[in-house]
Amino acid sequence: MAQQPPAPEPSFTQTGLASFYGHAHDGKVTASGERFNPTAFTAAHRTLALGTQVRVTNLENGQSVTVKITDRGPFVRGRIIDISLAAAEALGMTGKGLARVRLEALRGISPAS
Repeated sequence: MAQQPPAPEPSFTQTGLASFYGHAHDGKVTASGERFNPTAFTAAHRTLALGTQVRVTNLENGQSVTVKITDRGPFVRGRIIDISLAAAEALGMTGKGLARVRLEALRGISPAS
């Protein structure tokens, strides 16, 4: 029986409020140079390196997703990350618009291109 490789250890963690952005930003160029796609699992963070893979866990319901940092933000006080509409739907936070989350930047996962 083959063993699963160990889950990557987080190299950075942060807890706070997440918000999301969707169709209004569709096609706009992000800080990484990629065009924003609300159906992709991407996010904006103020300081994490572009291309970083981040596990975002909704602390209210335990659901989590992995997103790629492609943009800068959020620029609203008290928020730590803006995630795409697809990621927000997967986390079950589109109804409220905000959720308390834990971020874990994943070590050992290369940035997706």
